Amino acid sequence: MKIRSFILASTAVFALSSAAQAATELYLINCGADNEPQAPVQQTHIDEWVKANPDYTVRVEFLPWEQCQEKTLTLAAAGTPPAAAYMGSRVLKQLSAAGQIVPIELTDDELKTYEPSVISTVQFDGQVWGLPRAFSTKALYWNKDLFKEAGLDMPNGPQTFEEMLTAAKAIKEKTKAAGFGMPAADMDNTFHEFLNFLYSNGGQVVDADGKVVFDSPNNVETLKFYQELAKYSQEGPVAYDRGKLEPLFKEGQIAMYTSGAWGRGKAEGVNYGVALIPAGPSGKHSTLLITDSLVVFKGTGQEEATQNLIKFLTAPERQSAFDEAGGWTPIRAGAGADALVAKDPNWKPFIDAVPTGGPEPLMQDYIAMQDAAIEGIQAVISDEITPEEAAKNIQDGLAALN
Repeated sequence: MKIRSFILASTAVFALSSAAQAATELYLINCGADNEPQAPVQQTHIDEWVKANPDYTVRVEFLPWEQCQEKTLTLAAAGTPPAAAYMGSRVLKQLSAAGQIVPIELTDDELKTYEPSVISTVQFDGQVWGLPRAFSTKALYWNKDLFKEAGLDMPNGPQTFEEMLTAAKAIKEKTKAAGFGMPAADMDNTFHEFLNFLYSNGGQVVDADGKVVFDSPNNVETLKFYQELAKYSQEGPVAYDRGKLEPLFKEGQIAMYTSGAWGRGKAEGVNYGVALIPAGPSGKHSTLLITDSLVVFKGTGQEEATQNLIKFLTAPERQSAFDEAGGWTPIRAGAGADALVAKDPNWKPFIDAVPTGGPEPLMQDYIAMQDAAIEGIQAVISDEITPEEAAKNIQDGLAALN
């Protein structure tokens, strides 16, 4: 099929080349549900693209997250991949190493529309392997009434590791609440939680060259902080994921916990504040940056058209509408982000941390990496091993995977 390009709304799209030919279907797998608020926004944009490109139709299959990724990987391994998929960016390195996806071709101007920290979640080996579609950051929620009851004078919440430990200890000792809600179950948010603090202390899991650097002084320092913080957290943190902490915060059983912007809607009735993740002695305020991305699979014969579609969907104006509908942290800074803060100042910490945030570490076997890290984190907070031993164990485990 002969394809020619033209510009529509400042984005290159494909024009009609042969109306007489049957339309080619682009099959897109979308992790999530079709009743999520951003789904109709996406469909409107897909319809716009198809109207401008009548040689194509787009079929979107929504699948639950627990099935979606497995089906996508299975189809790709069998040589019958979808044209594109919306999935967690953490698997991009695995897909790239298997030769199952193609890099996204972005002009310098297109690349500049992204914060470098955001594009880093999908960038490795000198190429971009997906386009960020949904984006979250984390911040510290704190109960103002419990801080007051404990006699703490922190009008903006704790700003450093030291202040956070001081606050957690005082609340544990002077109120009926735990100082902090720590997720430490065998779940991905246990690793995610630790990364919030690791990045806020200048730490890394892998460096810019892809080398594992988990045994760095910054990381050992963060593990020591985490071990101390566990003393003032809820009983038995290994039984809790982040979802189980939300009702504890709402009920005043924990004074602090971290969550995404969606946590604002789960704390109704609580006199709370939202602060940047406290900065460690060797770092500055940061956050874990998590993206889900649109990726283009190899072997469909429609890679060029599919890239054009996902670039159309993620162009600034359309992506902003998608972000707003889904309640996500805006992928791009600008008027959309400013409007959120003007409407609700509690959005500010989630947006301000983006430039200094760090990505989910990209390794081929993300699950094994995550499991190795969680095992070490759990051992530290349970006082089974020292922070130095944990850092070495995690270092050795990850280096064997890299």
